[in-house]
Amino acid sequence: MKIVVIADAFPPMKTSGAVQIRDLVSELDKQGHELTVLLPDATLPENYKSYKKGNIELLRLKAFETKDVNYVQRFIGECLLSFFMFKNLLKSPLKENQWDAVIWYSPSIFFGSLVKKIKHRSGCPAYLILRDIFPEWAVDMGLLKRGIIFRYFKKVERSQYRQADSIGVQTPSNLDYFKSDHKDIDANIEVLNNWLSEPTPEISSIQISETQLAGRKIFVYTGNIGIAQGMDILIDLSNEFKNDETAGFVFVGRGSAIEKIKQKAASYELENILFFDEINPNEIPSLLAQCHVGLIALDPRHRNDNIPGKFLAYMQSGLPVLANINAGNDLETLVNEQKVGHVVTNNSLEDLTKLAKQLIEVDSEDEEGVEMKERCQQLAASQFSSAAAVTQIVSALTASKKVI
Repeated sequence: MKIVVIADAFPPMKTSGAVQIRDLVSELDKQGHELTVLLPDATLPENYKSYKKGNIELLRLKAFETKDVNYVQRFIGECLLSFFMFKNLLKSPLKENQWDAVIWYSPSIFFGSLVKKIKHRSGCPAYLILRDIFPEWAVDMGLLKRGIIFRYFKKVERSQYRQADSIGVQTPSNLDYFKSDHKDIDANIEVLNNWLSEPTPEISSIQISETQLAGRKIFVYTGNIGIAQGMDILIDLSNEFKNDETAGFVFVGRGSAIEKIKQKAASYELENILFFDEINPNEIPSLLAQCHVGLIALDPRHRNDNIPGKFLAYMQSGLPVLANINAGNDLETLVNEQKVGHVVTNNSLEDLTKLAKQLIEVDSEDEEGVEMKERCQQLAASQFSSAAAVTQIVSALTASKKVI
């Protein structure tokens, strides 16, 4: 099939979303499909930039900035996203292109109008990869009230869902959200697990053996450090091990809460903690090979579930997880059933510390440690592969084409 993929993140960005889209597109190409990727780009001096990456056509379209800007600028940029992308698509060499299918990735929730126009011109089905139930999570976090702006976002959200012939959500509990809030959406709604391909390995620029944490059991956190993650408890956990030279904590990433947690760590005068800016995704396996436990945090106020991309990276590298997440999250069931770590859902620092100590005591070289590593890697291979995700998406699109 000739497929157009629409997203707001792609390498050289280093976010988990960019990695997911990279792996999705690469696997689609590997399975023999003809790919075009449409991306917004606020840095372009011209209306568009078209180039090839192997067999894949990438078209960057000028739009307003939506990353690393204040809320007002982001709101304006998001609202105008589809308008400017379609306007500049019509100025590009691909203006007459027609496709057999559309795949788009949310966030952002503002691609609906663009998808609608492409579907109309091409007469093709569309698959929405829904990784972020917004604006609901923003209300849960106290970032948004159920007023006029919330109602506007809900209208945009609903419009996006209406363009989809199929919607792939992250977890079974996300299906309940559609049953309760969007009963009228006429789309095939299914669980589409997150995915991660085997990376091209690179030596990490972070070498823990060259730091003050050399020789310790390392708890590592990689990825976004924002409000939704509820990172404070991980700094509190680090403080619980302040005088314990067997444990060290490494945080790698960026986000809106990074300065806040750095200041909190400084207030505790912690010497068992290191912060690093985000690194190339291909360096992550080399980094994780130096670590012992992968950390996950989600603000306990969340009511909707997700399986963070960092969880997949930890599993692929054979690292058990220590997670502090919201009660009822499907991730708790997954971790416990597969025996790949420990989960706390009551936001208890005492419980988190107790479980951290249990993981410190696991020797990666003995039978228990080897078996846990194998379980982690088997879970990644069996449930979170790019090949499985692409096969599922293409199957749904093929079924939708027959109906159309």
